[in-house]
Amino acid sequence: MIRREAWYFMEAGPKNTPACLDLLDKAAADGFRHFVMASTTGDSGVQAVRRLAGKNLNLVVVGHSVGFKGPNVDEFLPEHQEEITRLGGKVLKATILTHSLETSVADQFKGSAPTLLIANTLRRLGQGLKVCCEIVMEAVDAGLIPEEAEVVAAGGTARGWDTVAVIRSAASKRFLKLSVLEVWAKPRG
Repeated sequence: MIRREAWYFMEAGPKNTPACLDLLDKAAADGFRHFVMASTTGDSGVQAVRRLAGKNLNLVVVGHSVGFKGPNVDEFLPEHQEEITRLGGKVLKATILTHSLETSVADQFKGSAPTLLIANTLRRLGQGLKVCCEIVMEAVDAGLIPEEAEVVAAGGTARGWDTVAVIRSAASKRFLKLSVLEVWAKPRG
């Protein structure tokens, strides 16, 4: 039996990032080796890599793909990317798996798509948990995290983090093999 404490935040949002950083520290101390963290601008990601650097961990910070906010717009700040890399972390700018060509066509023609159903189903458990699932698959797809590894993922609602989960990794092609093993923190609302 594994016994862990779960943290439930009263509200979603970036004010929960410091508590999530504490949980990442705890995960490293507990022996987890693979970490995947969402970070739009790189700010949360660089905070985590600063705290976890030098501990022989696989640290992957996942940002939006270039162009997500508009043509040629890269939201990830170059100074954050440079620092994350210098400290031994990896930066991945990836297309959000549930926000792809299929969703673009669904938006254009006012329909739905299986990826939208998956995204909205995952959102029932929280936006941050949806993000955690997506970024783990994106990191596996890029070859930065092995499949079937226990990965600590941090994600959130808009900016910062409010969710930490342990996920058994899978490539997006094998999405149904992805497994949320533990939820360490999430907002209640």
